[in-house]
Amino acid sequence: MFVRDWLSANHVLLRSRDGHVLVDTGYVQHAPLTLALVAGHRGLAGEPLAKIVNTHGHSDHVGGNAALALCYGCPIAVPAAEAPLFAAWDEKALLYSYADQSADRFSVDEAIEPGSVHVWGDLEWRALAAPGHDMGALVFFNPEHRVLISGDALWEHGFGFVMPRAIDPRALPATRATLDLIASLDVRTVIPGHGEPFADAGPALERSYARREAFEADDERVGRHAAKVMFSYSLLHRRRFPEARLPAYVQEVGFQRDLNAAVFRTTPDAMAAMIAGELLRSGAIRREGGDLVPAASEAG
Repeated sequence: MFVRDWLSANHVLLRSRDGHVLVDTGYVQHAPLTLALVAGHRGLAGEPLAKIVNTHGHSDHVGGNAALALCYGCPIAVPAAEAPLFAAWDEKALLYSYADQSADRFSVDEAIEPGSVHVWGDLEWRALAAPGHDMGALVFFNPEHRVLISGDALWEHGFGFVMPRAIDPRALPATRATLDLIASLDVRTVIPGHGEPFADAGPALERSYARREAFEADDERVGRHAAKVMFSYSLLHRRRFPEARLPAYVQEVGFQRDLNAAVFRTTPDAMAAMIAGELLRSGAIRREGGDLVPAASEAG
């Protein structure tokens, strides 16, 4: 496994005599480092890559797909619900340019259906639907060793942002259903999309249930969280952003503009002040001259 930062999701390399499989490939900006990590002594070490698999279609999980497929000539498998989005390269539904993110276009060779079973790394993995953060997402569970590759459906301290009810009324109920699904599995080890692997899913599930319940009670809180997460993520790949431009930015970027129209119904100046103010108070970003910059350097 390659643990990355918040701009790039973790990669899971499942090694096998029959061909190695890589789950998730990081952000496009990190593709050269992803190629180096996968090719290195902890990775393929000169051996071929048989397949790329994605838990879901967000840019931090598929950004290395094109470069790796070109390098190794391997097929790409994605969740079946998202295969049509990739075929059409729907940048709004996939949250690419619509959300100030990017990914290099790639072709899909296989659509993974929920409930299907796959042998990767000499182990059987069950593909399970995990909607919420991404409505087409999958998680992969190996019952023999009780290992869950959870993508952004479960982290040690939460889960990926969800859409407020005003934009997608399915998201919060689906998140609850996904947490219930994970709770029903006999999981010993969780390999999340971000952060270190962890044992004992119980405490992580408790924290995630509590967050979901707080979101259920306050749709504006859900919207604020989504707005902040997406701007802070954009700031990781931009590295700095002029604070004075933030009101124009929330009008220009479709994701932020639609959040404001559906949830906040306020001025661009007020929305920009909310995003910057809450992120500054939390310590997630800081001011440097007239710019907003990530609090921690983006490592790769």
